[in-house]
Order: sequence, then C-alpha cells, then structure tokens
Amino acid sequence: MSADPITDDVVTLLGRIVDRFVASYESAAAAQGLTTVQAKVLAALGEPLPMHRIAEKLKSERSNVTGIIDRLEARGLVERRPDERDRRIKNIVATPAGAVLARNFRRSLGFAAEPLASLEAADRVKLRDLLRRMVDVEA
Repeated sequence: MSADPITDDVVTLLGRIVDRFVASYESAAAAQGLTTVQAKVLAALGEPLPMHRIAEKLKSERSNVTGIIDRLEARGLVERRPDERDRRIKNIVATPAGAVLARNFRRSLGFAAEPLASLEAADRVKLRDLLRRMVDVEA
C-alpha cells in the first residue's frame, strides 16, 4: 500500500469495481450463450476487422483468435469476408444474428449502467473526465 490513505481507498474501490464489472460481464455473456472472449469479439465488431486487429484488441495470440472466430462462425454469428482494398486480407464481420446477440449482450450489462444512473449528469461528466486523464497518463 502507498503512504497516502486516499490513494489506497481509490485503488481498493477501483479493484471492487473491476471485480463487479467482470462478474457482470461473465454473467451477461453466459446469458447469451457466449464465453467472455466471444462476447468481447462480438462487441468489438462494430466494423469489419482483420484477425490481427482482433488479436490486438484482445491482447491475445492470433492462433487463439482463429479458434474463437471458427466457433463464432460455426454458430452463424460472424463471417470472413475479403477486404475491399486487399483481397488477401480476410475481415471478420458480425452477421445480422451476431449483431443482435452483441446488442443484447451490451444491453444486459447492468453493472456499468446502474450505478452510473444514480449519479447526477455533472458527476458522470467529472468521472468520465477523470478516468480519461488516468487512461491518458498510462498511454
């Protein structure tokens, strides 16, 4: 722990938030018949993405992503399409069924929305801005 009790409290609270978010994420994914990694892939497919970009987003090896995509494709949730500019590249695209499942998944993530809804709009803006500053410091 640090010498600063406020920092200690913030770190502890952030840890509790992460734990609750992970539990909510896992529950929401399971309710849609997805693993958490499959849910992350579907959530990332707001636009067509090549496999290497999905691997980067997941901080995973490309070989692991191939298996995830294969399973999602077998369920009819994604498909591989040639890139319009470079046909050697295969983009992963959510099918209409995959897009609906991803939307249902995002809507069922109650943990993130419920506590934030109890904050005033100005407090949500302050929190967002503080979190952005924290993220930007890390980059």
